[in-house]
Amino acid sequence: MSKNMHMIYRFFPSSFRCSLITRRSFSAPSRRTMATSNFSAIADEVKFDIISKTHAVENATKRKEIARTFISDTVTVPTDEMYSYATLATLGDDVYFEPSTAALEAHVAKITGKEAGLFLPSGTASNQIALRTHLKQPPYSILCDHRAHIYKYEAGGAAFHSGAAVIAVVPSNKHHLILEDVKDNIIISNDTHFAPTEVIVAISDYVHSLGLKLHLDGARIWHVAAETSTPLKELCDPFDSVSLCLSKGLGAPVGTVLVGTKEFITKARWFRKLFGGGMRQTGILAASAAYALSNNFPQLPRVHALAKKLEAGLEEIGCAILSRAETCMIFYDPAPVGVTFDEIGDRGAALPEPLFLGGSRLVVHIQTSESAVEDFLGIVRQLAEEKRAAGFVKPEGQANGSLKDVYVRRVPKTVK
Repeated sequence: MSKNMHMIYRFFPSSFRCSLITRRSFSAPSRRTMATSNFSAIADEVKFDIISKTHAVENATKRKEIARTFISDTVTVPTDEMYSYATLATLGDDVYFEPSTAALEAHVAKITGKEAGLFLPSGTASNQIALRTHLKQPPYSILCDHRAHIYKYEAGGAAFHSGAAVIAVVPSNKHHLILEDVKDNIIISNDTHFAPTEVIVAISDYVHSLGLKLHLDGARIWHVAAETSTPLKELCDPFDSVSLCLSKGLGAPVGTVLVGTKEFITKARWFRKLFGGGMRQTGILAASAAYALSNNFPQLPRVHALAKKLEAGLEEIGCAILSRAETCMIFYDPAPVGVTFDEIGDRGAALPEPLFLGGSRLVVHIQTSESAVEDFLGIVRQLAEEKRAAGFVKPEGQANGSLKDVYVRRVPKTVK
């Protein structure tokens, strides 16, 4: 190696662990000049303006789309008022302590009648951490409805995270699990061929009499409280833990609060960190959720009334109602009038102001417009009339709704 070259071994405690650098020797001023020049180039490469020149117009267009989207209530977005309120939140690192987030956790725990709460990024994270916290030593199993989110829509998380078998039960009344369903499927045997059931999403008194735990995936429990005028505490009392989503019906941008005993939440907080779910500056998210509780929850009765209007319109046209608008969702089948989901979806997408539709599930949310409901019913009515004019007659003896699974998904066509 030449005299003006040398090897330097550096240790950077706060960023790079170590680096091995070969460089030429320069005088101190020239090195500083070069370093400044190099840093400026890197800074230029790093900086990024995410706000486009037309972002205000784009956001206004997106809000119109959301008002005409029936696919899910997860599409709801923060309002300008929510954004403004969120900027007033406290500052802090939630892995250590964040005042606004801690206040939100305490408030949700209070109104649900539980000892403590934990803010989490999603309902799936909340459910999975709750299950992992309840379950101690395998083998064990979880009993739930065969349509439960933890069984069908959480990527097999119960098996992956907790090593738990899932006993998925079809309700005998085709609506919800009853005590007999639980008794017929629960595993409390000492037979080593079976995985004993330790968490049951079902009937509280029976479950607790066996010393087992009961978790509620309360993704839309706010809707139940609004529709039945039942206090959240009364709804949550039968359960050992409850997951309450803030980003669906309530329209907050992110977040779910898991509630339970202090001991349970302390352990769940540990699992949140283990799962990589610890978050830092969550004050703005907690403030958005607080705004939603105060301002969006009172809108839910209006949402339910709009959902019932949608149901009544479909029924009047002749569609089968597979699951009624108990709160904000309707599951329907247009087959009795000779129409398919694709025909409805394509016709809706072709409107001057398009409708965004999935399959059999229609979800009404706080940002759904009445005009979107009228336009949707108008499309279905027009298609039904066209089929009737073309000679379609509902076959005699056809069941009112031909679908086995009420939730039929449809993937909207992409624009080329």
